[in-house]
Amino acid sequence: MQLLFVRPEIKAPSGLPMRSILTSYLISKNFEKHESSLHTSRIATILCSDSKQSMYCQMLCALLQRNEVVCVGSVFGSTLVQAIRFFEDYWKELCSNIRRGQLSAWISDTGCINSLSMILNKPNPELADLIEDICNAKSWEGIIKKLWPGTKCIDAIGTGSMAQYIPMLEFYCGGLPLVSKYYASSEGLLGINLKPLSKPCDTCYTLVPNMAYFEFLPVHENNEEERSKKEVIEVVDLVNVKLGQCYELVVTTFIGLYRYKVGDILKVTGYHNNAPQFQFVRRKDAFLSIDSEKTAEDELAEGILQAKLFVGQFQLQLVDYTSAVDISLIPGHCILFWELKMEGSSKSPELSPSIIEESCYIVEQSLNFVYRASRMGNLIGPLEIRMVKHGTFDALMDFSVSKGSSVSQYKTPRCIKLEEALKKLNSRVVGRYFSQQLPGYKTLKWKLNKSVMHARKINSFGD
Repeated sequence: MQLLFVRPEIKAPSGLPMRSILTSYLISKNFEKHESSLHTSRIATILCSDSKQSMYCQMLCALLQRNEVVCVGSVFGSTLVQAIRFFEDYWKELCSNIRRGQLSAWISDTGCINSLSMILNKPNPELADLIEDICNAKSWEGIIKKLWPGTKCIDAIGTGSMAQYIPMLEFYCGGLPLVSKYYASSEGLLGINLKPLSKPCDTCYTLVPNMAYFEFLPVHENNEEERSKKEVIEVVDLVNVKLGQCYELVVTTFIGLYRYKVGDILKVTGYHNNAPQFQFVRRKDAFLSIDSEKTAEDELAEGILQAKLFVGQFQLQLVDYTSAVDISLIPGHCILFWELKMEGSSKSPELSPSIIEESCYIVEQSLNFVYRASRMGNLIGPLEIRMVKHGTFDALMDFSVSKGSSVSQYKTPRCIKLEEALKKLNSRVVGRYFSQQLPGYKTLKWKLNKSVMHARKINSFGD
């Protein structure tokens, strides 16, 4: 069961057709001849341009063939989480289709209708009852293993920005290993995971030397690589990278990219023969910025992780999140849009303001020294969490898909700057909460005092 989706083809101003590499592969004769028979999804359901109809029909195909499934997955872990949320909303209707042996009337795509008629051709009340019993359970923990009992692993990319979905996937998969097979990007397939059964946090990729010409820009703490615009940064070849060092990946590819910065920061963790192995650390660009303070994605992700652990004590699950910056007031402040649910339920929970306000504080504690110093100096306002109603991030995905994004390659943007998307999020806000404490006050005060003492010590020696 591999959930795959195509993206509509568009034309360049010159008239040349443009489409994603995944779409090109899925519509190719090679996929139809060699791979389509390995999937539960009929090829017509994959090629359906309506993402909702495609998702529904692919889920129905997988349920009808539940005993044949040995692997469940998607390109990204986020897509699989979205599929489970979709299933939460539609499992009763799917069971009704299986019970009656008839497809829902709102499915209008001819390809989907024709392909489903081959396997949904008679009533199957026994299967419908079995799925209903599974879904009516008090908790959906291990739901994937229960629905598809022959599943051996979950196949999806779970590193980088996808790492935040690992706890939710672990909850749903019932102890199945999460396999992240490869390191790929728009620039090409760059590396493979030679130990696919390793834990997601331990996943490392071996770069495949003949996929591109790889070069590396050393990256040091405190943005040392940018400390002087006049300084020339030495580019390191593949054979000269050092164990434990972080690098920004640069590629020259067969299709014509020349010394192209991919934007990923990788850390050398070992070697396979002479090929270096890397762990994905973070994306390079800081994406939340107020005045001169910039917050990197990995810092925010760490804060979110700590806050998720905190709200988890109250049987609350963070479905998804994104961020934005509000500079309409002085001082400006960071905003997090959160969608929460109760464990074992898809409904929005009753919220205690003190819990969410404490979550604001926990997130701020994980942000960098400059941010916390700016908060103490009132240069940045308290962090705000805006709670949104159930289904908001599904609606955000639908909005992105309507603008040309692909469902299979969609990742919730971690920073929203598009005004129209912000309006959609704000229209679904059900509560606003602010941090009530200054982050890291004692720690920060100690650091500042230590700096002052150090300065006095230097001055006392007349230096």
